[in-house]
Amino acid sequence: MKKLLLPLVAVAALVVGAAPAASSSTATATVQIRRSSFVPSPVRIKTGDTVKWVNVDTHNHQVVSNNGSFVSPILGPGRTYSHRFTASGLYRYHDGLNPAVKGTVRVTGPAPAVTVGVSLPIIVYGQQVSLSGAGSSGNANEKVTIYQQPYPQTSFAEMTTVLTTTGGAWNLVLSPSPKILTQYQAKWNGRTSVTVGVEVRPRIRLFYRNGKFTTLVQSASSHSRRSVLAQRLSRFGQWVTLKKVRLGGQSSAVFRLRLPKGKSRIRIAMSVNQAGAGYLAGYSPTITVRRR
Repeated sequence: MKKLLLPLVAVAALVVGAAPAASSSTATATVQIRRSSFVPSPVRIKTGDTVKWVNVDTHNHQVVSNNGSFVSPILGPGRTYSHRFTASGLYRYHDGLNPAVKGTVRVTGPAPAVTVGVSLPIIVYGQQVSLSGAGSSGNANEKVTIYQQPYPQTSFAEMTTVLTTTGGAWNLVLSPSPKILTQYQAKWNGRTSVTVGVEVRPRIRLFYRNGKFTTLVQSASSHSRRSVLAQRLSRFGQWVTLKKVRLGGQSSAVFRLRLPKGKSRIRIAMSVNQAGAGYLAGYSPTITVRRR
């Protein structure tokens, strides 16, 4: 499983489709990840080709598809990430660590028979997400079967069926929302879409009252005896760890911090290792504390 960290970003669904037979001749296109851009963008490739992203910057970056079809780990300087595109379509993506930096991959080839996309490729535990797509016939009232594969299952299982509407479009609000890393496929008329995924971060809450901080971590698993980091934002814009905090039996902890006089911006961070298998690293919302 790919492990990564990023802030939660609302992204629009972009549907993609089922994979046709791979071409006997494929190619790899290289995209440089720079401080404020992906170069080149857009990239134009054929079905079956691969795009390789290379971080040529001195800062970390992350490649995140807007529709959940690919998500890279956090890429340090010099690191690379590759993804093979098995279906035609327009793929929009962004930098998970700086969502204003965007890119596009245009894949040519036969139109897919059935498409699928997610409204949010990464969510906080408990956040709602939806799937959408279309059948190539463009007809209404045709059955689309949705399959899911939650971590750590090794195969897809049928989840539900939906009917297409005008233009062959379909939509499904996932309720309950994914509780752990989950992949999805759509099947229509004997054809299968590409796989898209929803990755999940634990929900981390932080409160301050009467000189004490309280943090609570929520997911489908207990985080008792796991650790989180209390961090303060420095005047240079960097998060500095002030204390390692061990969670108790309710996946919560109460603690104090020694803060300088004036305003401090505080958050709780949880690493991938502490979040556990099937979860991404996560952060609490930032709170402001003033010490006189």
